[in-house]
Amino acid sequence: MNIKQYLDSTYLKTPSQSGLSEAENTIVAKGFIQEAIEENFKLIMIRPDIVSLAKKMITDANSTVQIGTVIDFPEGKSGLESKLAEANQAILDGADDLDFVCNYEAFKVGNVDLVKEEILKCTQLGLLNNKVVKWIIEVAALSDKQIIQLSALIKNSVISNFKEENYASVFVKSSTGFFKTENNLPNGATIHTIIMMLENASPLPIKAAGGVRTYGEAVEMIKLGVKRIGTSGAKAIANGQKTHGEY
Repeated sequence: MNIKQYLDSTYLKTPSQSGLSEAENTIVAKGFIQEAIEENFKLIMIRPDIVSLAKKMITDANSTVQIGTVIDFPEGKSGLESKLAEANQAILDGADDLDFVCNYEAFKVGNVDLVKEEILKCTQLGLLNNKVVKWIIEVAALSDKQIIQLSALIKNSVISNFKEENYASVFVKSSTGFFKTENNLPNGATIHTIIMMLENASPLPIKAAGGVRTYGEAVEMIKLGVKRIGTSGAKAIANGQKTHGEY
């Protein structure tokens, strides 16, 4: 198993979140991009404002590493037009994967039509531009029933509106890694939540994001059926070490 081809090396902190200046935070992001190039990870996942820098570094290195970015991150409630505008800019800047945060709060209060519309329009934009689209459902903010229902809603929206050949390019993704939980409960992927997603989003692929901190845990996720793993400790995981990163 080439585990590196499952790993989306991830750095999504803003300067304020990292406690760094903007210049210092950009240096950290560049380090993640360079590491992804050297380790030949599947993808580097970074904030939208870093995409053009990543594109230049990867092109200059003649690397095959892909670029992913997050849209409407981390809360997902900015609205459809904002999501589409941010995604369009990311496409222009050179992103390969667009990881949209689903408006899970709207879903939780029963505004299903709003969620269906954003899934349709944003997925449509991504697929028309030959991009991979991922929908982050934020499992730590949802009950088991809601995880099942939202995974199924995304699946049904894709199946109803797109061809079977597109299914492999639309993921359901577990987490942003930024949701604040009570009592130090997990805010990322767990075996329990991933199994529910796999059972209810199939045939769409699943990305386990956050909470995967060892090689063994990564292999376990892959054996369950996960196609991508998001982690800030990709190198440590690939080398069989435990990552102490938050994500």
